Amino acid sequence: MTHLDDVARNRLWARLSAAAAAAPGDLPTPVAVVDLDAFDANAADLVRRAAGKPVRVASKSIRVPALLRRALATPGFAGVLGYTLREALWLEEQGVTDDVLVAYPTVDRSALARLVASPAAAAHVTIMVDDVAHLDVVDSVRSSSAVPVRVALEVDAGLRVRGQHVGPKRSPLHEADRVVRLAREVLERPGFRLVGVMTYEGQVAGVPDAMPTQRARSAVVRGLKSASVTQLSKRRQAVADALRPLVDLELWNGGGTGSIETTVADPVVTEVAAGSGLLVPTLFDHYRSFDPRPAAFFGVPVVRRPSADVATVHGGGFVASGAAGPDRLPTPWAPAGLRLTGLEGAGEVQTPLTGPAAGHLAIGDLVWFRHAKSGELFEHTDRVHLLRGERFVEEVPTYRGHGLVS
Repeated sequence: MTHLDDVARNRLWARLSAAAAAAPGDLPTPVAVVDLDAFDANAADLVRRAAGKPVRVASKSIRVPALLRRALATPGFAGVLGYTLREALWLEEQGVTDDVLVAYPTVDRSALARLVASPAAAAHVTIMVDDVAHLDVVDSVRSSSAVPVRVALEVDAGLRVRGQHVGPKRSPLHEADRVVRLAREVLERPGFRLVGVMTYEGQVAGVPDAMPTQRARSAVVRGLKSASVTQLSKRRQAVADALRPLVDLELWNGGGTGSIETTVADPVVTEVAAGSGLLVPTLFDHYRSFDPRPAAFFGVPVVRRPSADVATVHGGGFVASGAAGPDRLPTPWAPAGLRLTGLEGAGEVQTPLTGPAAGHLAIGDLVWFRHAKSGELFEHTDRVHLLRGERFVEEVPTYRGHGLVS
């Protein structure tokens, strides 16, 4: 959980606003900022929590090449968990990493054609499959199997309880026998190498379990998490035992920021994924297992004072993906004592703010928000300013700034 009291948040406001004021020239808004002091502290904490197992950085939650490089330079991090094949090819071509595991199956034929035409890319990029049809798409874009494609199987990691499935609706592979059937298909087809397995327990890694205003719900979530960890450990072992006579796997990826401790405790898992724990969006504020530092912010200026107790900022309506609800809205974070209005929320062009701090803001002041999700913030801007101490030390392009879009 994040415990920044009002004094600390007001100090953050002064620090961010002073850095923005000292920057040369006019800063286009929104101003996206990553606090390197917090980022580095979070990276070190993720490594500590991983207890010796490598941390594969989830690029979806970062989307800034310079920050991916920074994470990968931290001892204990190894490789990238990508989210599209085009992205993976770009990261490999640019030398950001020589190890990308693409977390989602692809049917992007042009990207697959580039993969099978490049021995270097094929040696460094692993694609995800959970259906024979994914193999068929690869075969449809190549004329020979001279360049082998690295493949990992995604196995469903959801909780099955009383006939219900709790967790992300991802892979159809659940029981060991079905996993083995697909594994045999991969092994028997020319031009494919089965190198790994992924089991992402999103119902453990991505759900807050210590909401201060929802104690009963949090208790239920903790119970479901415990049941899921127990069930998944048994299923992972069953799948590993079934695959062992067929193939010697290079990797078994699991978990996420919110489940690192339980994931790395499973002896089957060889590495854990994490990304949101580096930047810490608001959806990761309320976990019992860790207490990270928010590192990513965006600033927008006050442009109106419609009344003595309302300050209206320009834009700010960066709503997160997922099931619609208040938790997907950005949070006015610094200065402390601001809140969105129930009628307008976070708007595309303007966002009115109320609360005790609103009356102290002047036109031109920057208000700093936190996004609900991690890397999605950087889909809205080409550049991000890196803060060290009291000043911006570098301005770097996001994926969007590089022309790399999802």
